[in-house]
Amino acid sequence: MAKRLALYDLTHLQLAELLTGWGEPRFRADQIWHWLYRSLVQDFDAMGNVPAALRARLARETDLGLLTPVAEQASTTGQTRKALLRLRGGVTIESVLMAYERGHTACISTQAGCGMGCTFCATGQGGLARNLSAGEIVAQVLFFAREIRQTESGPTGAQAGQGHPIANVVLMGMGEPLANYAATWQAIETLSDERGYNLGARRITLSTVGLVPGIRRLAEEELPINLAVSLHAADDELRNQLVPASRRYPLAELMKAIQAYVLKTRRRVTFEYALISGLNDQPEQARKLARLLQGILSHVNLIPLNPTPGSGMLPSPRERVDAFREELEAAGIPTTVRMRRGIDIEAGCGQLRQRVTGIDAR
Repeated sequence: MAKRLALYDLTHLQLAELLTGWGEPRFRADQIWHWLYRSLVQDFDAMGNVPAALRARLARETDLGLLTPVAEQASTTGQTRKALLRLRGGVTIESVLMAYERGHTACISTQAGCGMGCTFCATGQGGLARNLSAGEIVAQVLFFAREIRQTESGPTGAQAGQGHPIANVVLMGMGEPLANYAATWQAIETLSDERGYNLGARRITLSTVGLVPGIRRLAEEELPINLAVSLHAADDELRNQLVPASRRYPLAELMKAIQAYVLKTRRRVTFEYALISGLNDQPEQARKLARLLQGILSHVNLIPLNPTPGSGMLPSPRERVDAFREELEAAGIPTTVRMRRGIDIEAGCGQLRQRVTGIDAR
């Protein structure tokens, strides 16, 4: 039996070409796109304005089932939910949904595992299994959007096609988005497409450990998404220890690429800094970070570490977090401390996958 085509992996143009190749009018692509990304259907028979014969052919020759839920956890507050999802071929990924006053944020993965090797990250400890397809990236957002519509009422809930169940998407889950550039960017374009989910580009944030070629490429894209760079140290020696992939791109080279990005896009860059007790949280390191960021349109997110079993690293105590923030603010660097979510459900990427019985750590 021939392998069925993954429908979510198609761009709108590819879907239109597929359908016209079947002898269907081109407008059918708009109808199906709407059913997939606005109405969030999982069954071809639910596509009411699509002819029965076409629905039957789609069911025979294409596939909507990219993700299979394996396990889910909810925090004690109910504000954070984590899902372990199985992909085609059996590998697993994690995705997280966070509820805020202004809506839900989905934290999604772009790779099964990660090859960047960050020493404080459970995903980095497990290594890279494979890249995700564009459809597998998008399907994580749709998975949570369906859950919200099934459980909540109001403008983000019950009525299919009304509003955005997911208000923001952050590509901060498993994997390095810029190491899977083509599929990641296609997923961003799909989520932003006004004919479908229509998520504003400003509501999408891509987080990278600092792959310089990818940052330079991102600067040339038209969609104005947000860029976040995982820094975690302000000198090469410590950063190479925490983020081994950074050895390819020293801080001087990385900052030059970021300055070019800001100059080209006029967009602010967020720098993420995980505060690790006794390692990168001293006042001198804050002052060094402030010097590194002087003159760059930027914002710093300080994140007390999500502890990972086996790493031996602990989050900085609150007084050290506050002292670090005060040093940055005194130097004129806009800074916030990110509230840690889901500590009780091991919301750090990779931790649920490691713990669930029978799931390969890779």
